[in-house]
Amino acid sequence: MRMFLRLFAVIAALGWTASASAAARECAQSPGKVIEVCVWVDNGQALYAVTRKGVVVLAPSELGLTFKGEASARFAAIGNAKRSASNTTWEQPWGEERVVRDNHTELTVTLNGDTAFNKAVDVTFRLFDDGFGFRYSYGAIPAGQDVAVTAERTQFRTVGAYQAWWYQGLGQERDEYLYTQTDARRITLAETPLTLKGANGLYLSFHEAALVDFPSMLLQGNGEGTLTAWLMPWPDGTLAKKTGAFTTPWRTVLIGDTPGALADSRIELNLNEPNKILDIATWFTPGKYVGVWWEMHLDKTTWGSGMRHGATTANVERYIDFAAKYGFKGVLVEGWNLGWDGDWIANGDKFSFTKPYPDFDIAAITAYARSKGVQLIGHNETGGGVVNYENQLADAMAFYRRYGVTAVKTGYVKHSGDILDRDGNGQWFAGQFMVRHNLLVAETAAKYGIVVDAHEPVKDTGLRRTWPNMVSREGARGQEYNAWGNPTNPPEHLTILPFTRLLGGPMDFTPGIFDLAHGKDDVTRRVQSTLATQLAEYVVIYSPIQMAADLPEKYEANLPAFQFIRDVPTDWDVSKTLQAEIGDYVVVARKERGGSDWFLGAITDETARSLRQPLSFLAPGAKYEAQIYRDGPGADYRTNPQSIAIEKKMVTSKDVLTLDLAPGGGTAIRFRLVR
Repeated sequence: MRMFLRLFAVIAALGWTASASAAARECAQSPGKVIEVCVWVDNGQALYAVTRKGVVVLAPSELGLTFKGEASARFAAIGNAKRSASNTTWEQPWGEERVVRDNHTELTVTLNGDTAFNKAVDVTFRLFDDGFGFRYSYGAIPAGQDVAVTAERTQFRTVGAYQAWWYQGLGQERDEYLYTQTDARRITLAETPLTLKGANGLYLSFHEAALVDFPSMLLQGNGEGTLTAWLMPWPDGTLAKKTGAFTTPWRTVLIGDTPGALADSRIELNLNEPNKILDIATWFTPGKYVGVWWEMHLDKTTWGSGMRHGATTANVERYIDFAAKYGFKGVLVEGWNLGWDGDWIANGDKFSFTKPYPDFDIAAITAYARSKGVQLIGHNETGGGVVNYENQLADAMAFYRRYGVTAVKTGYVKHSGDILDRDGNGQWFAGQFMVRHNLLVAETAAKYGIVVDAHEPVKDTGLRRTWPNMVSREGARGQEYNAWGNPTNPPEHLTILPFTRLLGGPMDFTPGIFDLAHGKDDVTRRVQSTLATQLAEYVVIYSPIQMAADLPEKYEANLPAFQFIRDVPTDWDVSKTLQAEIGDYVVVARKERGGSDWFLGAITDETARSLRQPLSFLAPGAKYEAQIYRDGPGADYRTNPQSIAIEKKMVTSKDVLTLDLAPGGGTAIRFRLVR
């Protein structure tokens, strides 16, 4: 009765009309009774609504899919309600948090529609105290029956005024754009995770989980606060092609009082299936790497062959020596294989993934690396030639495995529409075709004991739980834009990513640039940060593999600052977002996995600010040496980016530090337990 009265009050307050009876409504609450979801049928529509602590978050929003060959279904009834609850924990083989708690309630209802494919649709809602997910199961479609999805009717009808951080999704060729902040009603078509801040103090983020064999979802705005699912289509306009019964990915909503509540949620992981690679810890451990990469973005060397070729045996061995000397486990090499000469973006079908250039002796290089305790990290740039890559995929992975290479960075740089399928049709970069391809690469790599770091990828939806060899992805505007200068990433970019792109999963941002100007005077054509910010990125931007991206000689010219990069781990027991305002600043602390030390990273936008940070996350009663790398005197990303101060002080969990952040600045701290 209490549930019904609460829902009735919501309906009355917003002027909704309820023609269905109370018995036709099914509601469920999260474990702590924070979030409530109700679902019902009214006037042929399947609807759901959401409240949080009695306050409306989502007004009645439509549910369902439409299929080719039949009209949009009209739903007559809802029934067969099933409820369950679970409160368990599970352990990640690597991650931002070692032990993940999965505490949820679940409600499944059957929607009865008037079309063949929608006659019995199960919708499952899984509720957590910090958000929820739901998905559709079309179990009534006969085995062998081909179906084509032509529309997804899923809506998210927000209530009240919201600000949004987003970029235009229509016509994009990859997820590498700067975010803009606008009134959420100005959203046209936005990529997810899509994050909103409400005038009511709530933070929302919309995304999806367990994206398998279905097109990537974007969200289309109507100018009034309603967001509707928009799926990346096949060339013929079909959205998804399925055979027989199927289940969709989860549609997810994170809800919190702070930005940190979104960043520290584990809903994306909990909505994915358990680990399928139980022995991954025997052939992969997280770590840091260097490599032949930044020098090519600076045009000091080239990917293609010739006098300035970067991927030569001698040059790679130089990086191996550096990695061994300073404790890095990997060396990435791009441009080693045939296919880079000429317009490689337009000629992705010319790449060979098993034939090196003559000046790259992979047998000698990998043997030399082994002698130094270092591993080569492979690179497979496809230039969008997906069919060419798939034709060589097993051979490519076997080739790497033969030389002891257990990590491969993939790439899909291409012009819009240049990803061709086997019929010569241009495919979206994250339509169903590419979703299938990305999973094929991960599954094939797993057979050979290889992890994948995907660049220009399909966005992360928590699949790293099921396939933990999907160790990291790019999928946002990364460090390379700070070399190209067209323009470079503004300081606020790093304070937005933790609450947008990074809500999906780890990002290979390639941090750690020390030569911030790299010969450029115009601040919009060089790295727009201070040196301390580059160190803080290793904590703020999570990835189990982190690159020290600058040239070796730049690090050796500043070994005191370089020490933090050497010390900071990439695998964690606990992660906490301590304080933040999206687009302004962020402070993150993480505890090393299997150890006692904590690490903190703080980054601000173009505005200098002073933040008081309690150290209550440290172990009570313990003493720590705080090794502080902060902005030095006169530091400013525009005029004095290199100024850095390094100091040490003893602290406990009762202390409060003042973090003085320069414009575009940051602070990085190692809290070393004093035994």
